[in-house]
Order: sequence, then structure tokens, then C-alpha cells
Amino acid sequence: MDFFTAINVSSSGLSAQRTRLNVASTNLANVETTRTEEGGPFKRRQVVLSAVPFTNAFKDVQRADMHDQTHTVEVTSIEADSSEPRLIYNPDHPDARDDGYVAMPNINPISEMVDLLGTSRSYEANVSALKAAKSMALEALKLGS
Repeated sequence: MDFFTAINVSSSGLSAQRTRLNVASTNLANVETTRTEEGGPFKRRQVVLSAVPFTNAFKDVQRADMHDQTHTVEVTSIEADSSEPRLIYNPDHPDARDDGYVAMPNINPISEMVDLLGTSRSYEANVSALKAAKSMALEALKLGS
């Protein structure tokens, strides 16, 4: 793998992790939102990622073997969770139903924090890989002079 490919792979990972971080933060910010424009409580969002074969513009030969091919990651979509909202008994809430239950978002703050932690670690790993590729490229330039 050349330096530019390594940089492109790491940068696609950084972009994907940034999107995951934004979505998890939005989920946490709306953990108590009972009213949305769509009606009903906020629905948890999930990021769907996919591997995409990386094509290098400098190489005109594309390998057919998938094991030898480099992939980047991209955000395919951001989807709303279709699970049912949590029902909390709170008859004094302005959005309470006739039976006193309030439909709350289907968000578990602990799971979101775990996702944030994993996303943060993945982001840090991509930054480290990017720094390593940059360092190797600089060292290679020093060897040439």
C-alpha cells in the first residue's frame, strides 16, 4: 500500500467516525424529547457504514481478487430505529396519554455513551494511522535527498 492510499483509507475512517459521533451526540441530546415534527417521541438514529473498493487514479490496473484490494469506508445511510418507544408513567407530563403514560424516545444513554467511547477510540486509531503514514512519507523524502 502506498502512502496516498493509506492516507485516503484513514481519512475515510475519520469521516465515518465523525458522522457516528454526531449521530450519537444527537441521540443523547434528544433522550427526553417527546415531541418532534414527525409526531411522537424522537427516534434513535443509527449510522450504516459500508466498505467501498478504493480505486487509485495513478494505477490503471485494478486487481480482481478481493483479498488484495484496499477498501475505504463510507456512510451508506442514517436510519431511524423502528423499535417502540419507552412508556413512562407520568400523568403530570404535558404529553401524557389518557392513561397517564408518556411515550419517551427509545434511547438508552448508557449504550450511547459506549458507542461514543468506541467511536472516539476508532477516531484516535485513524488519526494515529494517518500520522504514521505522514511520518513514513517524510522519512522517505529524507532518504531521497
